[in-house]
Amino acid sequence: MAVFTLTLNPAIDQTVMLDRLIPGEVHRARSMRLDAGGKGINTASCLADWGVPSTVMGLLGSENVAPFDALFAAKSIIDRCQRHAGSTRVNLKLVDAHGTTDINMEGTAVAPAGVDAVIATLDAQVQAGDLVILSGSLPPGCPPDIYARLIVMLRGRGAIVLLDSSGPALRHALDGAVLPNIVKPNLHELAEWHGSPIDAPHQIIEVATGLLDRGVDLIAVSMGAQGALFLTRSELLRAGLRANNVESTVGAGDAMVAGLAAALIEEAGLDRIARLSTAFAVGKLGCAGPHLPARDRIEALAASVETEILMGEKQ
Repeated sequence: MAVFTLTLNPAIDQTVMLDRLIPGEVHRARSMRLDAGGKGINTASCLADWGVPSTVMGLLGSENVAPFDALFAAKSIIDRCQRHAGSTRVNLKLVDAHGTTDINMEGTAVAPAGVDAVIATLDAQVQAGDLVILSGSLPPGCPPDIYARLIVMLRGRGAIVLLDSSGPALRHALDGAVLPNIVKPNLHELAEWHGSPIDAPHQIIEVATGLLDRGVDLIAVSMGAQGALFLTRSELLRAGLRANNVESTVGAGDAMVAGLAAALIEEAGLDRIARLSTAFAVGKLGCAGPHLPARDRIEALAASVETEILMGEKQ
């Protein structure tokens, strides 16, 4: 199974560490770092740390591509991204003891030819049985239904599609006639697509069951400190693990997607899927940038994940 990640709106994450963020005040940073980012690129980086090779596709601005080139070279990630004139957006992450404040830019407008080139590259590379991860927001100029169209193309050839997006891109994808195999929304994204607040586990289950009935095979709903729910047509469980060391929350959701992918490659059952994806996310919290701790540390975290079977049997 080859793994591909698609990131149409990548970013360079500028993370600034502060003692305390106070609106309206002048701050002195404790440290600052720049990381190549974007959801699919973060996922590919975590997979590389786990020893899983992947190919990244998407659109990168040629004027500030150096952080991406360095990441891909350092982790032997296969680069099939298209370069375009201009710069990749820079997102600001302000981190203090209370958490992370994200200031995400919209992104540079893309030309239809650039999007078409990415689709053509994906079309030429992906084979039946491959895993394709469609991640993140869309830049200006990109058709809002592009993920929906790609899902039809990819599933039609027998690829496995994992979707991790939000807003109009998620709405078009989940409202389409052909749905992805796997969806990884957070609680806010699921509620936004559903069109009304989702405040209780039974509401999450009801909404997710509707997607399962329409063809999705696996749904992982991340709920922050409440853990995550993992659902298939025959099984449902909740998984959680308290994080004791939080360096940065940036990319934790992308690490969870990498854990899902790693477990799928193992052909794991739902219990292992939940444990490994939760361990990836919590392990990432202790690392600055899109990286995982050592494999034995991740396995130790996976063994410590608390799971509650709500339906079906543990595999």
